[in-house]
Amino acid sequence: MTTKPDNSGLLVIDKPQGVTSHDVVAAVRGALHMKRVGHAGTLDPMATGVLVVGFGNATRLLNYIVDHDKTYLATIRLGQRTTTDDADGELLPEEGTIAEFPSRQTVEDAIAHHFTGRIEQVPNSYSAIKINGQRAYDLAREGKDVDLKARPVTISEFSVSAVRYGYASTTCAGSPLADAVEIAPEESWHAETDGQNEPNMQPVMELDVAVTCSAGTYIRALGRDLGSELGLGGHLTMLRRIRVGRFSVDMPNVMTAYTEAKTFTNREGIEVTRNRAVLDDAEHAVDHALDLVASAAASMDMLPVTEQEATDLRFGRRIAHDIHTTMAAYVPETNDLVAIVERAKRGETKPVAVFN
Repeated sequence: MTTKPDNSGLLVIDKPQGVTSHDVVAAVRGALHMKRVGHAGTLDPMATGVLVVGFGNATRLLNYIVDHDKTYLATIRLGQRTTTDDADGELLPEEGTIAEFPSRQTVEDAIAHHFTGRIEQVPNSYSAIKINGQRAYDLAREGKDVDLKARPVTISEFSVSAVRYGYASTTCAGSPLADAVEIAPEESWHAETDGQNEPNMQPVMELDVAVTCSAGTYIRALGRDLGSELGLGGHLTMLRRIRVGRFSVDMPNVMTAYTEAKTFTNREGIEVTRNRAVLDDAEHAVDHALDLVASAAASMDMLPVTEQEATDLRFGRRIAHDIHTTMAAYVPETNDLVAIVERAKRGETKPVAVFN
């Protein structure tokens, strides 16, 4: 049995579409009346799903949670490219009209051969990666060249649950698919390109996929690169993160949030409207939180220690435990989180972060 957190803990937020991860952090700060709040693993404004938010001393756990593997659900639209590799970007012009699209079997073969296991991927220029202290997306928006290097990631699952063929707008990314059809997995699709479809529409192919991957994987890049491999171009029209390590969107204490438009006057006297995140049941946000010990248990393996060992760890001293991975030391009798510990040498464990 755990106690409710007083001033430290983790919240699992189901992030809504249309706001940034920092907007969600701002909403939690307002609900808890605390400044010491952070999140583990950025979600793009278009994306929804699991965002782990820490407050108080639990913010020390966030760097460990960021490194956990993750599971996403996504829809990839093949046949169109955008500047950001998702539906928030501008559509890029294509050379000619694609008339024939591959079968589901062909797509799944490409995924199996090129996009599972350990792969190299180049993140999109509109990403949160820092280049000489500046975010890549800020540089890209300023029209500057963004040169990001390929990085290794591991894709342990990349499965296709549904395939649709149809027509999408040539002027608005992410528009609904029109005249959608599903055909046999081994058959390819020959689109009507002689004007029978609506004006300003072009044939596309959509995939509903599930991806489980290592930290640092960009699902947008997977969609882009799969489209490139198939000679079609590709981008995401939907992205939802359903799991981060041991944190799931199905956990009983998940907090939902929604997007609300807010209009204000900026420093230049110009009226601006932007979205903000609003927490459901914000007045009782702390009741949804995991306490410090439960937060640690969801973040890493636990090491039970005695009161004396807890005292030693808090004074920076080593204790006689033989561990092989980073763990959280706690006193079971008092439900007290003591420290994050690592192996010092055989038979000894040392603290790397202490909780007072």
